[in-house]
Amino acid sequence: METYRGFEQGPIRPPSEANSLLLRLTRNCPWNRCTFCSVYKKHKFSLRPVEDIIRDIDTIYELTSELQQGRTLSLSNLSPEKESAYYAARSWVATGMTSVFLQDADSLVLKPEQTIRVLHHIRKLFPSVERITSYGRSHTIARISDDNLREMADAGLNRVHIGMETASNQILDMVRKGASKDLHIKAGVKTREAGIELSEYVLTGIGGEEFWREHAIETADAINQINPDFIRFRTLHIRDSLNLFENSEEFNWQRPTDLTVTKEILLFLENLDSITSCIKSDHMYNLFQEIDGTLPQDKNTLLGVLQKFLAMKPQDQACYQLGKRLGYFVQLSDMVIPGRLAKVESLCSEAGITPENVDAKINTLIQERMREGMW
Repeated sequence: METYRGFEQGPIRPPSEANSLLLRLTRNCPWNRCTFCSVYKKHKFSLRPVEDIIRDIDTIYELTSELQQGRTLSLSNLSPEKESAYYAARSWVATGMTSVFLQDADSLVLKPEQTIRVLHHIRKLFPSVERITSYGRSHTIARISDDNLREMADAGLNRVHIGMETASNQILDMVRKGASKDLHIKAGVKTREAGIELSEYVLTGIGGEEFWREHAIETADAINQINPDFIRFRTLHIRDSLNLFENSEEFNWQRPTDLTVTKEILLFLENLDSITSCIKSDHMYNLFQEIDGTLPQDKNTLLGVLQKFLAMKPQDQACYQLGKRLGYFVQLSDMVIPGRLAKVESLCSEAGITPENVDAKINTLIQERMREGMW
């Protein structure tokens, strides 16, 4: 029997879960073969014993109760297994204690009865929690019975985050995603029919220069069949040394330019039809963070952001591309803030950045930041 290691938290969570208590049900990723993801590559997957998870919840309950009563807790008086729990509890109290995120990459791979037990225990000790969410692989969710999914929803699981990435079967195979378009659709529909909110993640740039159209069209078609509550964009960042299509004997992945990715997102949005999803570009690495709205009413506004960029002069496009990556711009409208455009134009001039080399220059910057662990 595994020895309890103390309160645990995993390495990542969605940006939308910034204020959530991170509660670890599993360690790392049960699939761990996707070519684009390096988060868990050197780590072995394991299931945490449900008794350890319950113990973590009890520890957080004890610590948050003390903190809410205004009592001062000294780290020197806490056992080593409670130190990390103390920091988690303090942060959670400060942000209102309204949401919990279940980690790691695929928490729902636990036996349904174990997940349901954990959910009931969270709700019992923290009845004011409004949202409990988790990552989930399409492969895992598709194998959970409809009854078990509904029981999870009834027990308090409000939202599931699924990394669709793409619905192109060819790309899915080449990046070793371990899913198909039909499987993504099945899992998405099952989740929504169980009464659980669904966030589907679309990975921009995954098709490279060759398959961006297929990526956009096939993914939009799958999303139309699912009608998720949220569509969230993520920008692909990989090292130059990595061949994203390592599962293909015919193709090598070619890094897309920002113009290609812009056209890809535009084509994807144009092909969304008869759905009511909220669209979010809620990550700082995304080129267009102002893509934020609800379909169908905001579709033309969202398309307008991309059309505006494509209509800009090449030099202005290059300035925005650099300015966004350096933090001078968050959205296109920031280019009119006094002094900012002039500053970025000066930086472009100093670095010899032109419309012809801007993507190569920015990739060099990104590769340097990745080596330094900043991205």
